[in-house]
Amino acid sequence: MNLPIGELSRRTAVKVPTIRFYEQIGLLPKPPRTEGNQRRYGKAEVDRLNFIRHARELGFEVDDIRDLLAMSAEPQASCHTADSIARNHLVEIERRIASLTALKGELTRMIDECGHGHICDCRIIEALADHSQCYGDH
Repeated sequence: MNLPIGELSRRTAVKVPTIRFYEQIGLLPKPPRTEGNQRRYGKAEVDRLNFIRHARELGFEVDDIRDLLAMSAEPQASCHTADSIARNHLVEIERRIASLTALKGELTRMIDECGHGHICDCRIIEALADHSQCYGDH
């Protein structure tokens, strides 16, 4: 496999500027170049980029992905650190879900209290203008 960056982008659903960014920050190794200075990629880069894209879709931070990639290079090592990274990420997701649930409740209450009259009497506008009218901190 000897792919130019555009084909790598198509095969992995990762935009070209993102691929270049991943190279700059070291998530993706700098590829060999042709005599015409074009980047060329192989199966290893396709697999690695798919891993990175999937991890990003799951919300993992770049530093965590870097650590997970380093661990994947040592298949016989303990997966304790990978488990720890995933558990910490899950805790953060659960925190965000709780925050979004509270936000949903607050917005639902604001909408339910709306009298559908005029802006001068709008509970949504009033609540947005005065945080003390909210039930929770968000």
